[in-house]
Amino acid sequence: MSNNLAALSQAGVSIWLDDLSRERLNSGNLAELIRDKHVVGVTTNPTIFANALSDGEAYDEQVRELAARGADVNAAVRELTTTDVRNAADLFRDVHQSTGGVDGRVSIEVDPGLARDTDKTVAEAADLWKTVDRPNLLVKIPATEEGLPAITRTLAEGISVNVTLIFSVERYRAVIDAYFAGLEQAKANGHDLSSIHSVASFFVSRVDSEIDKRLEAIGTDAALALRGQAAIANAQLAYAAYEELFSSERWRALEAEGANPQRPLWASTGVKNPDYSDTRYVDGLVVANTVNTMPESTLDAAADHANVTGDTVSGAAEQAQAVFDKLEAVGIDITDVFLTLENEGVEKFDKSWAELLETVSGQLNKAKG
Repeated sequence: MSNNLAALSQAGVSIWLDDLSRERLNSGNLAELIRDKHVVGVTTNPTIFANALSDGEAYDEQVRELAARGADVNAAVRELTTTDVRNAADLFRDVHQSTGGVDGRVSIEVDPGLARDTDKTVAEAADLWKTVDRPNLLVKIPATEEGLPAITRTLAEGISVNVTLIFSVERYRAVIDAYFAGLEQAKANGHDLSSIHSVASFFVSRVDSEIDKRLEAIGTDAALALRGQAAIANAQLAYAAYEELFSSERWRALEAEGANPQRPLWASTGVKNPDYSDTRYVDGLVVANTVNTMPESTLDAAADHANVTGDTVSGAAEQAQAVFDKLEAVGIDITDVFLTLENEGVEKFDKSWAELLETVSGQLNKAKG
């Protein structure tokens, strides 16, 4: 079953699990995925932690300790989540070392309520970096307009960053610019650029979900024929931008100083439309120097029946642009699509964070009796 995942890995796609919980760590499940299914990293988000902390008893002992210490809910959430991330980072230590720091990465996100506040995002990122205290951590910062300068300032302090919630190629280009600026400032600040790593998380399935909904509302034959084409085309255009900008003179100067390229990461790769193949965003996004972070259901599906036939991304920019030209021709407002998706993404994570706080607050109160 792992032959398909081996093929994906050999094609240059790093397989990361889009999930983390105390149960996965304690049961040995995550260690098994590393050993048997080519998993070389983990991503988390507020929704993942909200689900993990509301399910089972794995956190009860630590919650009781926190309650006995009189920890407030925010401090408790910080300690519970950073403990999981630190332990996962330790589990990936060998992968991290064997890949020269490229993989073996574990991501944790800043409080999504700060997505529109540059200064607080920078402060929170620095605090998470210090609290987890592991070289294979990536701090997730959303690619909102306010997040872009926060990304630069965080990188400038030598902190590795996972830029999240990227939907449009235009915003992705701004993210790469923020990355370059951060590295330039990090060098000026005396940091070793070879120790700084980053990925740019380009969300995939949500693009199809939103555009398909709008195409169905239009309802013409021409519109309906375009369903399911936008997300992969968007990723193909993003990869073309990656190839262009990471061939620039500006990048070559940073590379000469030891800088690492910021790899594209395909996020939200679980298929939401049951009419589509459950490995659609695996098979269609095979290209070297990328990451695909998958929920376990997608990982299992890929292990069972992914169709890895080689590079499906590079060199496809022209046909991908043709898809977007057709979408605009039938009446899709692409700019509005991406703005909607960004706002919804921030709101969803903000809601999950509130649910996480509510869950932990209830657990603390129960532990206090």
